[in-house]
Amino acid sequence: MTSIKSLCSTSAIALLALAVSPMATAQEEESRLDTVTVSAQRLEESLQDVPLSVSQVSGERLDVISSGGADIRFLSARVPSVIAESSFGRAFPRFYIRGIGNTDFDLNASQPVSLVYDDVPYENPILKGYPVFDIEDIEVLRGPQGTLFGRNTPGGIIKFDSVAPTDEFDAYLDVTYGSYNTAEIEGAVGGRVHEALAVRLSGLYQYRDDYVDNAFTGYDDVYEGFQEYAVRGQALFTPFDNDFEALFNVHARSNRSSARLFRANIIDPGTNGVGSNFDRDTVYFDGQNGLSQNAWGSTITLTKSLSDAIDATYIFSFETADVESVGDIDGGFGAAFLGAGNFGPGFIPFPSESGGRVNNIDQYTNELRLAYDNGGRLTGQAGFFLFDETVDITSTSFDTLAPGNPLNGEAVRTGDTESSALFASLTYDLTERLSVQAGARYTQEDKTFSVARTLSPFGAGSLGPIEGSTGDDFISWDLTAMYDLNEDTNVYGRVARGFRGPSIQGRLVFGDLVSIADTESVISYEAGVKSDILPNVRGSASVFYYTLEDQQLTIVGGLNNTVALFNADEGRGYGFEAEVEAAPIENLLLTGGLSYNNTEILDDVLIAPGCGAPCTVLDPEVYDSNNNFLGYNISGNPFPNSPEWIANFTARYAIPFREGEFFAYTDWAYKGDTNFFLYESVEFSEDGYWEGGLRAGYASDAGWEASVFARNITDVEVLEGAIDFNNLTGFVNEPRIVGVSFSIHN
Repeated sequence: MTSIKSLCSTSAIALLALAVSPMATAQEEESRLDTVTVSAQRLEESLQDVPLSVSQVSGERLDVISSGGADIRFLSARVPSVIAESSFGRAFPRFYIRGIGNTDFDLNASQPVSLVYDDVPYENPILKGYPVFDIEDIEVLRGPQGTLFGRNTPGGIIKFDSVAPTDEFDAYLDVTYGSYNTAEIEGAVGGRVHEALAVRLSGLYQYRDDYVDNAFTGYDDVYEGFQEYAVRGQALFTPFDNDFEALFNVHARSNRSSARLFRANIIDPGTNGVGSNFDRDTVYFDGQNGLSQNAWGSTITLTKSLSDAIDATYIFSFETADVESVGDIDGGFGAAFLGAGNFGPGFIPFPSESGGRVNNIDQYTNELRLAYDNGGRLTGQAGFFLFDETVDITSTSFDTLAPGNPLNGEAVRTGDTESSALFASLTYDLTERLSVQAGARYTQEDKTFSVARTLSPFGAGSLGPIEGSTGDDFISWDLTAMYDLNEDTNVYGRVARGFRGPSIQGRLVFGDLVSIADTESVISYEAGVKSDILPNVRGSASVFYYTLEDQQLTIVGGLNNTVALFNADEGRGYGFEAEVEAAPIENLLLTGGLSYNNTEILDDVLIAPGCGAPCTVLDPEVYDSNNNFLGYNISGNPFPNSPEWIANFTARYAIPFREGEFFAYTDWAYKGDTNFFLYESVEFSEDGYWEGGLRAGYASDAGWEASVFARNITDVEVLEGAIDFNNLTGFVNEPRIVGVSFSIHN
């Protein structure tokens, strides 16, 4: 631990030394780097002036890493300390920041990382997968948040800001085509249509052919395709000459795709990663596999200057969605009890085919915020936030071995979450160089639920309804100090306390119990430095340490195929992030990012079941006084899906030619060794790996561009997750996609 702390400190000190060196201050040439502007603190300011560990993705970099039919998971490892994965495919992303996340696949799972779209937090994971298109920028705010943005969050925020209507006419069209008939069309058009009205309409279409064969049924090209539509319409109304604006936003999506492909026994016993039985283009399914999803929503944002010093903002939003997903969970066909030749690939102890359906989810939010800035030393914001979510979910199971795969298990549940909060944040400039910031938030959160089983796959009969409620109130806060060493360099320190309210898990199809996890709280310490090291080199570094009290954890799968919530006494994490951007010579731009996250579950003895599959568990076994096996002690293990090392870099080089330029852009991301479950085993993990892409072409000064591209250019094949309750089943990353792209911007 000492060596890691030394490494964290050294990284910050080294950057600071470069920043204040005479070489840095002596340079007077004009920078080739553009100023990066963010709204991480609810106001437009330079990224270098924000006293927080923040990353931004925008412009060409965003276009490149999101190409080739990618969904929102393209952010995984492309930003320091950020991982994204999903066992639902395109519908249900799970995000992790600094190791804090949730592996729960439940359709109403609580997530400690908040996704904020156009100033509206999307709570349910089904909402969080909204497609990324016509985006101004994406900002990642690490660490506990809540004194500035809607919902409280212990892990951090990923913030998406759409391109807003403008006074000038603006339009673009991007078209790509690639492997597996992957097609993507994205475009937008907008401008001022009346002296009091500006509009913008944008849309996205993504498509890929099915390309995976089902060797059990003999049908070719059955799985892994998708067809997705998404639209957004905006109207900016400025009816009076009195600093009043009303922005209306309506958006919708439709997603038809394969559910996640769980591939039986693609992991070899005694090893990890993709094994000898893996064939990307073939599965052996006797169950259903498919996903359909619809969502739409609307947002009204009203802003008004009440005086020269006070602005008011009100945001109302409504989001609704439905989704249905069914998957062949065992990843193969048949079952071992049917005899040799009637199951495979590998050992299939019993069939498992299940699904989930969000019949309806409705989310309402209201936020009123006042901002104060009279040009003096004191600035601030204060407001209140109201959140209301109702959800109706059906969980199902099917008899795979019976003709027609009839329904043999069903459970229904409803839930309601209400949250209200008061928040405020003040910043005061003590001197021209030193400023301090303090924020606080009071949150009251209440949840009610009702669950009932109407049909059991094991003949257990109906159960319930089981009804109950839970809730909590909490005060979260943050304190920050920032000091400008010179006009190019600043340092900051931040202490923050955040929380996640109680969570409920009630999937009664395969069990009889409802589990509830108590409130999880976090206190985080962070220090950082940001500097324009040279006129053409910009960097930032941060070190952090946090502790989670009553850490919420989820047992997923395992020996008893359990999905249950529980609390660990404590969780701990520490590490660093560093980013650099450089333009060492004309027409060459380089960026790089690196993060280290050391996480650990801390408890005296914390028991979790091991795998149902024949895996090699590395944790100590725990027995009771009668020598009955209870499970494995996971205290001391890292958080699941939390690699220690994440790295990324990009390089762009251009050669001017006539009225434009030839260019090449490459991007690479490294995801370190990753453990998938609470327990540690040899099989259910993946070694660190690099994945990269390339785009090359010609960009005209007239606004058009033609290029070729490749995603996952080395065609690396790796596990992104696993199913552990009956065999060595896994799911894998996206294949290599090679294609062409054409775009035109006015």
